[in-house]
Amino acid sequence: MVTNVAASTPASAPAVDREQLPVELVDRAGRAIGACPVREAHTAPGRLHRAFSVLVYDPAGRVLLQQRAAVKTRFALRWSNSCCGHPAPGQDLAAAAQARLTEELGITAAQVTPLTEAGVLRYRAEDAATKRVEYEWDHVLVATLANGVPAPDESEVRQVRWASQGPLAAEIDARPDEFTPWLAGVLKIASEISPEGTRS
Repeated sequence: MVTNVAASTPASAPAVDREQLPVELVDRAGRAIGACPVREAHTAPGRLHRAFSVLVYDPAGRVLLQQRAAVKTRFALRWSNSCCGHPAPGQDLAAAAQARLTEELGITAAQVTPLTEAGVLRYRAEDAATKRVEYEWDHVLVATLANGVPAPDESEVRQVRWASQGPLAAEIDARPDEFTPWLAGVLKIASEISPEGTRS
């Protein structure tokens, strides 16, 4: 079952060109080896860099999905995990992820359980529409929404919904082009936290 949640209008804030922000380049073992701007890291053939994917669950075990805004430079309008981003070189991963969760979805640290790392997904995916490349050492972080509701920033997120895990897996299998190419892998890593895929 899914539930739609309407996006709210965000408070005014200075525009930030996220494509110019630095990301941390890593080797195939996840060790930091340098930095470059977001745009360069995602220009074909892509440069392997550190990223994070956050999955927020409700107490019933449903996962919060976002449909990426039309202005996204990679995989726009596809459904994806709760939020994604890149820590700055040397930045604490959980702090970076929590900041992005607040920026994109209006979910503060007081509203969720502490972000917990479930594992890492290394993947490479080409966006045929924009010719950009995702080549990421992706830390998967999970938390449970304890109170409040998401308040998405419409410049980042077109809409959000809650999805039960079984039906969601069937949706991804049936219509993979509606979802980001990393979502299935991120969900699999999160489900392995315990045999039942439960989390506190």
